[in-house]
Amino acid sequence: MTMLLEVCVDDAAGLAAAIAGGADRIELCSALEQGGLTPSPGLIALAAGSSVPVRAMIRPRPGDFVFDEADVQTMLGDIAAMRAAGLEGVVLGASLPDGRLDRDLIRRLMEAARGLGTTLHRAVDLVPDMAEAVEQAVVLGFDTILTSGGALTALEGIDTIAHAHHVAAGRLTIMAGAGVNDTTAPQLLSRVALGALHGSCSGPAPAASPAAARLGFVSPARRRTSTSKVAALKALLPQSRSA
Repeated sequence: MTMLLEVCVDDAAGLAAAIAGGADRIELCSALEQGGLTPSPGLIALAAGSSVPVRAMIRPRPGDFVFDEADVQTMLGDIAAMRAAGLEGVVLGASLPDGRLDRDLIRRLMEAARGLGTTLHRAVDLVPDMAEAVEQAVVLGFDTILTSGGALTALEGIDTIAHAHHVAAGRLTIMAGAGVNDTTAPQLLSRVALGALHGSCSGPAPAASPAAARLGFVSPARRRTSTSKVAALKALLPQSRSA
């Protein structure tokens, strides 16, 4: 069995640390403390030269995943930018107000992303029916779903993740994320033979400047990618591979 280890990063140091630790794929974001937003043009350009595949988050703002037309136009422009930069893929999703996937909007985004790798992000964790969402994701053309099983952590949502994996039946990859590390990964994999795991492999990032922290320029939730944490997680996975 082979497994893919995807590491989410939101700065140049995190990108370098994830690659050095052996990540098979990068999810490139900004503002991971807000769940991950679209990365900056400079970080995209830097990541485009990476030795591993990179998928960029397409999320124009924090909060929910119910997007208006201005948000949509922003996301379409961002997808075009990722394509132009030569990244391997994108990470996207959208919700209706009741939590169901917004299939019409996602279809527009997926058309713009045609030819790129595509991951359905954790908007899927808001759906009322995971099996229905998996079937919709297959029809929409995603190759991967990132999910915590609708829970705060993947370990708490493992029953739902296992059900999603069963429904997917190899038509796409179910990738568990949220609280995935070298402690929880063995417990997850003992329950379901997933094809991929996703983690930040990070620790708290101390504020280098007390003055910046005092003025509110530093988020207390800010974290730093750890090469050793990436390597420790990868070492537990059977024959981790490149995407």
